[in-house]
Amino acid sequence: MYRLHSHRHRPVHQGVLPTERLRRDRLAAAVVAAQPEDPHAHGPHSLSESVPEYRRLMAPLLDGPVAATRAPIPDDLLTRQRHLKAAAYFLDATLAGVCRLRPDEAATAGTEGAAAAGPTHALVILIEFGREPAEGEPGDAWIRGCNTERTDLRCAEVAAVLAGYLRSLGWRARGHVQGDTALNLAALAQRAGVALAVDSVLHMPFSQRGFRIGVVTTDLELACDEPIAADQSLDWPDDDARQGVGGTRPAFEDEELARRPVHLGRWPMERIRRVAQPTTMIDRARIQRVPKRADLFTRALAGDLGPRAQQERTRFAVKHPLAFAMTPLIRGLVPLQGPREKLQPSGWGGDLSDPQRNAQSIKALGHFLGADFVGICEAEPWMWYSHDEVEGRPIEPYHRFAVVMLIDQGFETMEGASGDDWISGAQSMRAYLRGALIAGLMAAHARRMGFGARAHSNAHSEVLHLPAVLMAGLGELSRIGELVLNPFIGPRSKSVVLTTDLPLQVDQPIDFGLQDTCGQCLKCARECPCNAIPYGPKTLFNGYEIWKPDVEKCGKYRLTNMKGSACGRCMKTCPFNSEDLVEYEQRLWQAIEAAGSPQGAGGARPRPPEGEEEDLGAARRLLESRRRFIEQDDRMGGGERNPVKRWWWDLEIVGGVVQAPVAGVNERDLSPGREDRLAAAQKIAVFPPHLQPRGGTTLATVVPLERAAGLRASQEAQPPQVQDPAALKPSPDRR
Repeated sequence: MYRLHSHRHRPVHQGVLPTERLRRDRLAAAVVAAQPEDPHAHGPHSLSESVPEYRRLMAPLLDGPVAATRAPIPDDLLTRQRHLKAAAYFLDATLAGVCRLRPDEAATAGTEGAAAAGPTHALVILIEFGREPAEGEPGDAWIRGCNTERTDLRCAEVAAVLAGYLRSLGWRARGHVQGDTALNLAALAQRAGVALAVDSVLHMPFSQRGFRIGVVTTDLELACDEPIAADQSLDWPDDDARQGVGGTRPAFEDEELARRPVHLGRWPMERIRRVAQPTTMIDRARIQRVPKRADLFTRALAGDLGPRAQQERTRFAVKHPLAFAMTPLIRGLVPLQGPREKLQPSGWGGDLSDPQRNAQSIKALGHFLGADFVGICEAEPWMWYSHDEVEGRPIEPYHRFAVVMLIDQGFETMEGASGDDWISGAQSMRAYLRGALIAGLMAAHARRMGFGARAHSNAHSEVLHLPAVLMAGLGELSRIGELVLNPFIGPRSKSVVLTTDLPLQVDQPIDFGLQDTCGQCLKCARECPCNAIPYGPKTLFNGYEIWKPDVEKCGKYRLTNMKGSACGRCMKTCPFNSEDLVEYEQRLWQAIEAAGSPQGAGGARPRPPEGEEEDLGAARRLLESRRRFIEQDDRMGGGERNPVKRWWWDLEIVGGVVQAPVAGVNERDLSPGREDRLAAAQKIAVFPPHLQPRGGTTLATVVPLERAAGLRASQEAQPPQVQDPAALKPSPDRR
């Protein structure tokens, strides 16, 4: 869904709607009003019955202890207000505003360990309802009537994170949502200028969807917003606003989405060419299953990478306080991911005998809950880890299908960042949190219908996400290496997987020409801070054709980056990471369209059928269009930092204290022209299964990483050569 006007010059704290164009009245009084409710009643097979256990998880995290030391944040009240509103938008709030609490409200909104004075201000967030299927569309029986519960849960998630963030900075804060508060949320929404009462029901400007309210009360002094004037129309004021001039969300976005079935999602994946096998070869006969103990970050935790990496492993992604605030929720979701054992079908879910209808319904459910892309593949045995890392126990595949989802890390914040500065960890954690919540709810719903189902998140997974994302048709393998790149949001996503025995129709892999494009483009390798992305060709690694990165260099840099939290610079600088504008869409499709030329195994162009000649002119035009796509990205400054989008505070948690970063901040922009020098100096080490910890190894045993052996393995790596074509195809019996 592409827009006409760029938001490049719109600060993040202003949000996606043009609310700055509303008339305000600081004397306008709040009136008695109710929050919007879902207009539909949910039926007997509704998701609603799976929501309460997740609300119970959120409730205790709305409040908590406050850091003993206050962080060095700006004194200016407007700067503080804008920062918190931007943080709310980063977490996908639709609108955010601030108001002052009255004395009676302050007493009601007390926090853990609060002084008698109580909180002084309220940050109010609104979150829109998700799109529901029309009656009779796939997923309607599971979804229709669930919007109130779904959106209250999302409000609880955002309120818990923002309240935890403020407490980590040293100020008291408590989250409030319907059912977990004594405050009048509707009155606060009016006073914070994010909603207006019409006929005793709250309405949100420029939106016909319903919404729910979350609030964070705090004793942090903030600048306040003014209420919307009582006689202000909440409709689009003129055609400029409707079209999104200035970078706001246009009116036609909702109108176009309303014409699109929910199970198809926002992006036109149905336009991308489907192929029988991925464009990078997978030789199943050569793949050795690996234990979870072989994961590089797990190896760092065990001490395989040395004491410094081991020490930093415990904090690298959460050393910024915003990412730290997400950790309790992410960890709390792990016990809710589901049992491993299969359940006998109970018939509770109605007629579930049609795999195609089931697949469309599960996709609709994923999109409704907030996933950006949903695909399905068979959970083949080679996709599963072989052993657990804690006890060393074997893992036997236990579900037939994998529902794979991508969560967009968000272009706006990434546009303002270097990719390896202090917001990097929070970008990852936000996507991990959202994915874990979505997949957990979906798994719980599938189990209630009588089918085995389990969520596999970043915090705990028994499947390898990379092959599942590839086989579910959500992207192609890229030069970045261990990353599947999506045609519409590029590499800026995190994945979550739901395995289940619910009968599902699987998707095919896709071909949008990425192998040709990545073959020409070296930008991620050029911009990698540790020269870990290969300049050379793809090789065969454990049965996969891949541009294999040096995971030791990459992992150590991410773990021990002292001028930021983690690293996503390859995602930041990729030409496919771009603002969703019509002009970009045109360039993108020029680079994609000729991908209709059939590709052979491994992305090699096959010979044309006998009696036909290959259209060499078309092939040359294709290569040229992809070359222009790459070069134009550099010319337009793709991957440079946009200071307008830089909303976060550079802070670091050291010894439990939030402070200014000890080593400073990474401030990188593009580095064109250094490809030859970096390629000449590059030494890539790879670590095939025989150089990794064996199955059964636990965290208690140190298995030192052997870099010299990894360098030799890289030099000995062979180009992809398929000896048995049958190995490329799934076996008939995948159990």
